[in-house]
Amino acid sequence: MHTLTALLFDDFETLDLFGPIEMFGRLPDHYRMQFASMTGSITSSKHGVAMQTIAVAELEHPTDILLIVGGMGTRKQVNNDLFLQTLATLADQADWVLSVCTGSALLAKSGVLDGKRATSNKLAWQWVISQSNQVNWVEQARWVVDDKFYTSSGVSAGMDMALGFIADRHGVDVARQIANHTEYRWQEDSEIDDFYHA
Repeated sequence: MHTLTALLFDDFETLDLFGPIEMFGRLPDHYRMQFASMTGSITSSKHGVAMQTIAVAELEHPTDILLIVGGMGTRKQVNNDLFLQTLATLADQADWVLSVCTGSALLAKSGVLDGKRATSNKLAWQWVISQSNQVNWVEQARWVVDDKFYTSSGVSAGMDMALGFIADRHGVDVARQIANHTEYRWQEDSEIDDFYHA
């Protein structure tokens, strides 16, 4: 059983979280979820979805998979040194680190993506890449895998990445079955990016 920890903050993007959680949640024998924040308070998405979180220091299970979401709240967190230090520590301890959308900006600013290939949301591209020039940014990609890091493009791409991760661990047929059960049209090829415009 692998524990997925989603590290949340106010004004996170709703689908960045719930898209991947839906996919991982389809394999309850393999993945359990815990939702964390710095203080363990109620954390709200940009759309007002309130999440009860656990303080990072009080998590019940060690983090095997760290999920970092994006959203407008990232604009504040890139300047929060304590958050970035906590993020870097969790990323270092995790077996895998997954980011959705501008979540990769937080990973980049914390330094854990130095020398790695990564992608992010096209609509926030210039802001994201300005957070670090030590990352090998890949603009044309639905998601990018480098070592233990999986970074995805904008919002709905998190579901494609989650299914890609599941395919890498459990086989493509399992991922396709989940996509079918959720009636989701999975973009299986991470290099096909319909939202990239040269």
